[in-house]
Amino acid sequence: MDNKTIAKTFKQYAQLMELHGGNPFRTKAMANAAFKLGKLPFGVTPQTVDKLHEVPGLGPSTAEKVRLLLETGSFPEWETLLADTPDGIVEMLGIKGLGPGKIKIIWRDLGIESVGELDYACNENRLVEAKGFGLKTQQEIKQAIAFSIANKGWFLYSAAEKIAEATMVSLRELFPPNLEIAFTGDFRRKCEVLQSVDIIVAASFDELATAVAEIDTLAIEPEHTPSLLRAKHASGLIFRFIPVDSPAFYRQLLISTGSEEHLRQLDKLLAETQLPELDSEEAIYAALGLPFFQPELREGTNELTLAKDNTLPALISYADLRGTLHNHSTYSDGVNTLEEMARYCRDELRLEYLGICDHSRAAVYAKGLDIARVKEQWAEIDVLNTTLAPFRIFKGIESDILGDGSLDYPDEILAGFDFVVASVHSNLKMDKERATNRLIKAIENPYTTILGHPTGRLLLSREGYPLDYQRIIDACAAYGVVIEINANPLRLDLDWRWHRYAIEKGVLLSINPDAHRNSGFHDMQYGVHMARKGGVAPHNCLNAFSVDAIAEYFKQRKQRTG
Repeated sequence: MDNKTIAKTFKQYAQLMELHGGNPFRTKAMANAAFKLGKLPFGVTPQTVDKLHEVPGLGPSTAEKVRLLLETGSFPEWETLLADTPDGIVEMLGIKGLGPGKIKIIWRDLGIESVGELDYACNENRLVEAKGFGLKTQQEIKQAIAFSIANKGWFLYSAAEKIAEATMVSLRELFPPNLEIAFTGDFRRKCEVLQSVDIIVAASFDELATAVAEIDTLAIEPEHTPSLLRAKHASGLIFRFIPVDSPAFYRQLLISTGSEEHLRQLDKLLAETQLPELDSEEAIYAALGLPFFQPELREGTNELTLAKDNTLPALISYADLRGTLHNHSTYSDGVNTLEEMARYCRDELRLEYLGICDHSRAAVYAKGLDIARVKEQWAEIDVLNTTLAPFRIFKGIESDILGDGSLDYPDEILAGFDFVVASVHSNLKMDKERATNRLIKAIENPYTTILGHPTGRLLLSREGYPLDYQRIIDACAAYGVVIEINANPLRLDLDWRWHRYAIEKGVLLSINPDAHRNSGFHDMQYGVHMARKGGVAPHNCLNAFSVDAIAEYFKQRKQRTG
């Protein structure tokens, strides 16, 4: 253990002391000790630890802690504080710009216990009104979180997309316009998280290396082979460039795009033969007696079986979406007013309807609506529906699923909404049986229209709570409840791996942006990506219904509560 590691440990110890309200004088003394340990002119070892007594500001107590740290890797006081601190809070201490004072407010006042929850809270604009925070601080924290996640080597698809598209533009400018270049690999399959962006180019290795060296935002890495050139973007994202001969371009594009399981199934079909070199992927698949598989589908689930049965779905596209459901306005924790959101959907996005779903009253942290505010919003919706017709705003609510599975608000209020999105936001640490039963009780509630972000996961930050997916989907099928594909790129929940089962059971899915500002509506594209991976067709998606069709759907659904 070197001096730097020792100093870092003592710095964290001092931060934890402050976080837990320790004596401010002792906390400051420990912070000073951490600084001094990092600046020592000699290396601290079991043989030199006694020399610490000679350093001003490092007393016998500190020296003893250092000795224990060298011998055991820890010391009791530090261990005790770590045990009393959630792992996510400890992780926050390593984020630039977040000191113990701010973290204490985030943890104790806002109830946030992980970096993922903090990132999501920034998206929901929840930090702005907390003591000592503001819009600028919130944005700085969000940027620091993005940097921290990137340093771990994983990127959300949404974050990688912007970097990848800009890099592709730069690369294309360095080659003739008719040269074959394409994204491939996980990025082309629209995987929700990824470690690299792969690009295949019909050029030699030397030609490719020369071109990549011209892109200012990329630095070529030393580890490469004649068939793969690696470069690191300034953001930390890895690019992998694959040089190929032009005649083999589409064969290699097909191979590099498919998951291992998709390729294994193709190999089984090929037997001893090889994939042919033809002038398109469509031609290659046709030569195998197969239809063209959209890249998102090439995961090796059941796509080949569907193709053989001639039941491969015509996948949903962004253009199929007719409206947007589950969105938050300034009535709760959104940034834009209800009217601003409605006009943006109508005039900019050319949608037919908006489903507003502000938080229910149990979500105090998000300015959840009490009954008076609910009725105030209903009255405004009635006025706007007259003003904006034929565009329509549907009266919705994101009703918290309480700990016992019941919904927020009494039945007479729930009955007044056009639709209800039921979601879990609290008590996330139940075991699988309790968590599943809680959701099933909410699904059985006749006022539940849509089950919102079923697992509560936050990608790269927080695992979803454990659920029996099959029981949840079966319950939705039995009670006619739609399941949300939450399109926020941090969620993308329900996971695409369960879409096919939901479809088989006749359950409708709904691609909901969970937008808290007008720009958030654009997240629906990420929900579409996941739906396509899951084999969703337009008729499987609730918000691909026209305004008249969805109004009739809500009407029929409400009649079941009568």
